[in-house]
Amino acid sequence: MNELAVSLQDINTLSIITRLTLAILFGGVIGYERGRKRRPAGFRTHILVCIGSALVMITSQYMMEVRHYSTDPSRLGAQVISGIGFLGAGTILITLKQQVKGLTTAAGLWASACMGLALGIGFYEGAIIACVFIYICNTILHRFDVYSMSRTKLVEVYVQVTTVNAISKVFETIRLNNMNISDVEISKTRNVEDSVGLFITIKQQEKHDHEKVLLLLSGLEDVITVDEI
Repeated sequence: MNELAVSLQDINTLSIITRLTLAILFGGVIGYERGRKRRPAGFRTHILVCIGSALVMITSQYMMEVRHYSTDPSRLGAQVISGIGFLGAGTILITLKQQVKGLTTAAGLWASACMGLALGIGFYEGAIIACVFIYICNTILHRFDVYSMSRTKLVEVYVQVTTVNAISKVFETIRLNNMNISDVEISKTRNVEDSVGLFITIKQQEKHDHEKVLLLLSGLEDVITVDEI
């Protein structure tokens, strides 16, 4: 058993296959969860990032132990961490409603790259624990985050109304239902002529499910759409 552990830490065919196989498995676990939610970077992207990162660290170890190059083995890994930022930036989008999408996916790609680096250098325990924690963060903690955010007193909504005259009705409805308006931003929309978009931060007096606020505003006659942002 000890001989196998030592063999997996060295650079040989068995250790290379093991590390890259685990990179496919661990990257696939994280990527599958993202892919199910239709995120820009999904199953294959996370696998490729993890494999590439693992290969970089294997190459670094190979250069040190086999080729005996006098270089810092962490330099290639550092370039991976820097370079993954460009890939992560491609998953971050700002919608017409000023919503920022893709931050979690970008962070997941970065974490997958770090996981691949750990696998590539033979730090199996760290990679396994990291894979479990990343998956928990993307699934269980995501549900907790959604639940906790839906129960806060502050509600940020995007309301699209038919005309400028309908804005006063929206404000009046909010105030009549024992809520305050903390911030308002008005913008012209593109999809419906004469319509206006409102970015409103609403402060409730008591914690309620945000769905009640959305239903209240969507029931108004001159409101086209209501979305929480």
